[in-house]
Amino acid sequence: MSAFSAPPVLKKDLDRRAFFRLGGTVGLVAGTTALLAACSTDSPSSTSSSGGAAAAGSLGTIAVQLSWIKNIEFAGEYFATEKGYYTKAGFKGVTLLAGGGQTGAEEALVAGQALVGLSGPSITAPAILKGAPLKIIGTTYQKNPFCLLSLEEKTPIKTVADLKGKKIGVQSGGNQTTFEGFLKANGLTTSDVTLVTTQYDIAPLEAGKYDAHMSYLTNEPLLAEADGFTPVTLGFADNGLPFVAETFTVTQDTIDNKRDTLKAFLKAEIQGWTDAVKDPEQSAKYAVEKYGKDQDLDQAEQVKEMTAQNSLVLTDDVNSNGLFTMTDELVSETIKSLGDMGTTITADKLFDLSILKEVYKENPDLITSFTIPAS
Repeated sequence: MSAFSAPPVLKKDLDRRAFFRLGGTVGLVAGTTALLAACSTDSPSSTSSSGGAAAAGSLGTIAVQLSWIKNIEFAGEYFATEKGYYTKAGFKGVTLLAGGGQTGAEEALVAGQALVGLSGPSITAPAILKGAPLKIIGTTYQKNPFCLLSLEEKTPIKTVADLKGKKIGVQSGGNQTTFEGFLKANGLTTSDVTLVTTQYDIAPLEAGKYDAHMSYLTNEPLLAEADGFTPVTLGFADNGLPFVAETFTVTQDTIDNKRDTLKAFLKAEIQGWTDAVKDPEQSAKYAVEKYGKDQDLDQAEQVKEMTAQNSLVLTDDVNSNGLFTMTDELVSETIKSLGDMGTTITADKLFDLSILKEVYKENPDLITSFTIPAS
């Protein structure tokens, strides 16, 4: 625990760095050949192929496996529930399964426990290479949230060039793999820095034990600020290692047999996230007062995290093409970044963005122009 005080929500969120899901790996049962139908009672053709809404309740109840505890990260899902977007799309209901335990999205999908799982390509890609028939059909975050956090009052690291000769605190496992990929993408190696194996508390950084700490843009910088420091962040996405995060993952069976159900789900999600990014205050209220009530979340900090999260969700490309979409360039960048992190996979094996394209073709009014947060 940090020697410095911090809002409870930030301490709780720091606990999840123990598996830093976007940079970790997943242990799936290899060789799985028979998949259960994902948790729903819908039929393969419950919605109109022309984009019309399904009959009320005709899509049944589905489960969505979240990637973490019910905090601000899933504000769009909260809005979609509260505003009735899921039910208007034809669902009887949508069950949001909290993450953070031993079962990740990939396992839940393979086991038939969820129709859709929220995850990241650096987890899903290795699972696919182990034999799991999965695909990513869209992404909430256009930018991954990884960064190196340093402090203005200590040794600020503002550019990649500043890294040379510095001591960097990195958590072992998936985070180290991601960091080494970041170095490789920038023509550096571990010999250019001094790696210090650390945990997830930033107290060593604040005490000057090392110069930068492997962090999450939406979390640890806020902790440092709460402790009275001026955070300096070097985001991976904007400095050589761009890849998407908080992706929507499904089984190939669901794509093949429940395509219209997925389209209805994505439409409701788009509507929910459109509302959420426009209203950080209400997003925080949903997280604090209802969905994450048992997490002792702090309202003010959740607002700050939502504001920071918006910088990962909203881009000029999103304004042009719609939420959750990926340009060809972003797909290519993600594939290259995965390669830098040691996972070689092709775009066609990892992504199927055709469903989302159909949703926007049938519902062009869903494309919204947002105010892009300053980086």
